[in-house]
Amino acid sequence: MSSSLLHPPSHLPPAVALQHSQQAPSILGRSTGAISTSVFQSLLAAPETSELWTTYENLLLSCLRTGDDESAHQCLARLVNRFGQDNERIMALKGILKEADANDAATLSVILKEYEQILEENPTNIPILKRRVALLRSIGRIPDSVSALISFLDISPTDAEAWAELADLYFSQGLYSQAVFALEEVLILQPNAWNIHARLGEVLFVAGKSSDNASQLSSALKRFSRSVELCDGYLRGYYGLKLKSSPSQGDSDGFAVPDSATLSRLDELATEKLAEIVRRSSAGEKGWQGYDEAEIKAARALLENDSSDLIR
Repeated sequence: MSSSLLHPPSHLPPAVALQHSQQAPSILGRSTGAISTSVFQSLLAAPETSELWTTYENLLLSCLRTGDDESAHQCLARLVNRFGQDNERIMALKGILKEADANDAATLSVILKEYEQILEENPTNIPILKRRVALLRSIGRIPDSVSALISFLDISPTDAEAWAELADLYFSQGLYSQAVFALEEVLILQPNAWNIHARLGEVLFVAGKSSDNASQLSSALKRFSRSVELCDGYLRGYYGLKLKSSPSQGDSDGFAVPDSATLSRLDELATEKLAEIVRRSSAGEKGWQGYDEAEIKAARALLENDSSDLIR
């Protein structure tokens, strides 16, 4: 059983999710005890370990990502047999499968109504509250999704994932100051989250560029710097650092802090690290294979563009 199946599949690269789904026949085949027709029989027939059920849940989600709906339904059946229909987490997984099986907007609307009915009976069903937010966003009801998230955060103000989702929704609507506030809430809860520092840097950079705000641009550079300080191999942090410190970006925004010598050193650092990530990831070296292909392509383009500007 792959140890990576014990980690959330939403954070796995597509290639790894595919590897997981390809393991489904083998995992489901050798764990036949879990498909017993009652909870009592299930407990007698299969070892009771948290790893087993985590594997089923993550395998279910990986199978959905790769289109193996049959295996996903088998995983759900085993989880239902073990935990029952009324388990809040099982309700959410059932909803995910229904959403995946839906072929039109009308079906998704029916699923949304089912979520709302569940919440009428239990307004604090956290997994269903999150599914409702996700479904509202997927069908394009962004204002409703924002409102639902704000209501959810009234119930669960320490949910970092919800704050990050709210920030993304605000950013998609061009509400940069609100997005910055939401990401800062994430960092209060997770101060060492290097990906959030980089994301905040990206939002501040876009906001600063759109309003010619030197203070926001200065803050963006600090966030990118903190991101790579916390994680030496985080591509997006170095990408932002390169984008903001590169001399080829010019000084039209009036950015003056730190001094030019420091900016030059930061640019050299970002250039060197990005080049290493692109080179070693593209070569498929062990330990350098987890990067997103689109991000590698963007980093390569940034480096090539910078080289062209220097030559000219």
